[in-house]
Amino acid sequence: MRCVGDIRLAGPVVDASPGVEVLEASSPHPLVSRCAHQRRTVVHVPGVRSVAVGGTELVVFAGPCSVESREQIVETALGVARSGAVALRGGAFKPRTSPYAFQGLGEEGLEYLAEARRISGLPIVTEVMDPRLVGRLAESADVLQIGARNMQNYPLLDEVGRVQRPVLLKRGISATIEELLLAAERVVARGNDGVILCERGIRTYETATRNTLDVSAIAVLKDRSHLPVLIDPSHAAGRRELVPALALAGVAAGADGLIVEVHARPCQALTDGAQALSLPEFSAMMERLRPVGRAVGRSLAAPTRVLGGVA
Repeated sequence: MRCVGDIRLAGPVVDASPGVEVLEASSPHPLVSRCAHQRRTVVHVPGVRSVAVGGTELVVFAGPCSVESREQIVETALGVARSGAVALRGGAFKPRTSPYAFQGLGEEGLEYLAEARRISGLPIVTEVMDPRLVGRLAESADVLQIGARNMQNYPLLDEVGRVQRPVLLKRGISATIEELLLAAERVVARGNDGVILCERGIRTYETATRNTLDVSAIAVLKDRSHLPVLIDPSHAAGRRELVPALALAGVAAGADGLIVEVHARPCQALTDGAQALSLPEFSAMMERLRPVGRAVGRSLAAPTRVLGGVA
């Protein structure tokens, strides 16, 4: 057993207990810090095809903001797989600002995601908002996403820390890098080492984009933590025509991959259609990413060959 923290609070009983190692924290977030872990963490996502986040290959998670129907999510899954995405993103439960906006399909959406995974072969990434639903979603999803609004939802962080599913942790809208690392530390401290950090843009005074993509955060996180880092150019841009440029910038800055919103018919999307790429636009962006990845020593997954609706 290992106890990490202020050695003054450990007490002589804990310190003298057989089999207990008391380590004094050398930083506010020792478990995710580069200080104690020089080797970078590679997070392995379960599935038909092995997905390693933080390795030599750039990873791209792609799919719609919300699961809207079986046909929509399956069509999108097959489309992004053909272009080289390695995982399917899609929200079954949606934390919408307005209580009158589409809140997701819930359990029905999880069933459609599972069907899309079976047909496309892509592991699924979906958001969890309620600590009470962590166990249920961990049974269905391959990666649990903690959205920006929930980055400091500590009961939720504790719960995802207790399950053995990779966690995609998005930076809060106004969170500092230190606060993001402390949120990650909370998950790891509960026993789950599979944390993937995500820079998705922060709120600033600028109104030209939905949020401001903090490209410098990629370099800072890589310097201060051993955890892999993705970027979300869709939520940063808020406009689909800007997404490819931000994606290229993130890869050039050293990100381990992307999570991108893609919809088979963006103009009909129930949520965030303005920032979702169409399938042809996503395919074109992936082709532009390949030479940029090679320039920084990273390869991009080859497109998945899909025949007869099966990957």
